[in-house]
Amino acid sequence: MARVLVTGMSGAGKSTLLEALRHRGHHTVDTDLDGWESSPGQWDEPRMAGLLATEHDVVVSGTVENQGLFYDRFEHVVLLTAPLDVLLARVATRTTNPYGRTPADRAEIREYVRTVEPLLRQGATLVLDGRQPVGELADIVGAMLTEH
Repeated sequence: MARVLVTGMSGAGKSTLLEALRHRGHHTVDTDLDGWESSPGQWDEPRMAGLLATEHDVVVSGTVENQGLFYDRFEHVVLLTAPLDVLLARVATRTTNPYGRTPADRAEIREYVRTVEPLLRQGATLVLDGRQPVGELADIVGAMLTEH
């Protein structure tokens, strides 16, 4: 059993990977949904602390400013990444999330790839290419859940 954080830029494939893991029977939490942020870009710290204190087999997905406060409670921090052109193409066509469709959103994604992704890379225990087939990515993360 293990706690795994999947992080990365918008369009990297985090939600798609979580859905594949959920279909395989793993417990997943997408922090973009269901009020996990206490304010924009900040996890609700008491709620996240409670989740990680009680769940020992969970995949959490998200990218927020205060996620580093919780790194020591995850056995693995996986950075899902893709080239900027892939990220921008994905956010322009996805139907599950409107973020990325405006010029301002796309400019923000460009800036985050330049400034935030290097920080995520430093904190990651594993970097995965989000262009890999989702089944292969789910195999890798699923194996992490069962190794402890």
